[in-house]
Amino acid sequence: MKPPRSLMARLALSLGILLTILWIAAASVTATLLRHEMDEVFDSALKETAQRLLPLAVVDIIGREDAGITQRLGAVREHDEFFTYIVRNAEGRILLQSHAADPAVFPAYDGPGLRQTATHRLYNDDALQGSIRITVAEPLDHRAAVAREIQIGLGLPLLIVIPVALLVIAFAVRASLGSLRRFRETLHARNARDLSPVPADGLPSDIAPMAATLNALLERLRAAFDAERSFAANAAHELRTPLAGAIAQAQRLQAETTDPAAKARAGDIEATLKRLTRLSERLMQLARAEGGRLRLDRSSDLRTVARIVIEDIGQAAPSGRIALTLPDQPVISDLDPDIFGILCRNLIENALRHGSDTAPIEVELMADGTLSVANDGATVPPETLTQLTARFERAGTGIDGSGLGLAIVAAIAERIGSELDLKSPRPGRASGFEATVALPVSTGTMTAENPAQC
Repeated sequence: MKPPRSLMARLALSLGILLTILWIAAASVTATLLRHEMDEVFDSALKETAQRLLPLAVVDIIGREDAGITQRLGAVREHDEFFTYIVRNAEGRILLQSHAADPAVFPAYDGPGLRQTATHRLYNDDALQGSIRITVAEPLDHRAAVAREIQIGLGLPLLIVIPVALLVIAFAVRASLGSLRRFRETLHARNARDLSPVPADGLPSDIAPMAATLNALLERLRAAFDAERSFAANAAHELRTPLAGAIAQAQRLQAETTDPAAKARAGDIEATLKRLTRLSERLMQLARAEGGRLRLDRSSDLRTVARIVIEDIGQAAPSGRIALTLPDQPVISDLDPDIFGILCRNLIENALRHGSDTAPIEVELMADGTLSVANDGATVPPETLTQLTARFERAGTGIDGSGLGLAIVAAIAERIGSELDLKSPRPGRASGFEATVALPVSTGTMTAENPAQC
């Protein structure tokens, strides 16, 4: 039988078994001691009975007119007679006996003292220089019955006390491990990117070192991830200036050269550098999405940010490609406006890049904070749809893009406690693609409304 895997179950089981064994051992020792004391008490009662009856018997026998008869005492009322006795003379003739005495159970007199047969415990005594002898007998069954009652009295609590004790132990162990259970629940509730120390207040001294070791490990992991994100962000930031200079040189080369082949190569260089610039911007956005602060102490209207993002993207997109739907009432949220702009821009640019060139991109921000971006186009296979939020994953090999847009949105959604929901085809359509994110909103008033454009 395998032991239970739960620490609480193991403690409760081991304590319950130990308590049961201790109780049985204590009950057995107590029953043995009580049996010994009971034998001493009953032996003393035998002696006391004989010593009290013997003088009365002597007086009765000496005062008889006919000394040759056997007298049996009658019962005053019906009762259980545990002690029986007979009085004999030196020749063994019975002179007096109790009403329930059976002479067959009394062996021949062999001197004063305690005796025991297979069925009775006896005590002998005499008077008048041994001429009058008394023997008092007690059935061994009586002692055995009393011993059984004592054992039952000690054993019956096992059927009641032990189950109750086991329940009490289980509750006590559960209460004692409450801090450990709360520590586990707190750790379980963490997402993959939350590497802050787990509160270890109230943990038992035996478990506290494990919690301290775990928090030290989380701190080392956070430092390593912060260093990785910082390197990616700094590298992307440092690339912006030389990339801008290289793009300017490529454009100047195109303007100054008259060689068609050199101009084409300069154009290819410029396009490559621009793709590298967009990639560096996406890397900075990803670093901020994974490590930056996403929610602020102030609130703003997300409708304003959505309008700014749409207007900025609309300058480069064909007129009428983006259809924005906003609610009449403000959508108040403590989400950083820059982060919302990054999220909104990546979803819209992804729709422009992969959607139909003729159908509009439908962007809708609902009053409950749900942001939906939908576009027409070919249906994305389910196996591909589940991989689109991975870094550098593209829907097609011929699509120009960094493969980071949806990964950035998914990282933001996870950190704000939401989820990026991707559907293809669009609900109610035979084709297309739709991305939905539930944003945190509040019913309070807006404390700041100066969203920055990302």
